[in-house]
Amino acid sequence: MRLFKINTTAYEEEDFFLLTDLSEEAITRVIKPIIKSEREAYEEYENHTLLKALLDKYPSRKIMMFLDIEQLSY
Repeated sequence: MRLFKINTTAYEEEDFFLLTDLSEEAITRVIKPIIKSEREAYEEYENHTLLKALLDKYPSRKIMMFLDIEQLSY
């Protein structure tokens, strides 16, 4: 399992995290066309749209989304 920080816009508050057994390439293959479509003004998406697309493409894989990760500081 790996933890990825997903950044699709210039706004840090829209970033999210994926905990998954997918590779970076598998994630990119699914979400990049969705992001490109919005940038070309065809279709809007939300972060949960990206998660759903990943779950639809890879239904037997482990994919969890987190909007925020708690940080421990000592």
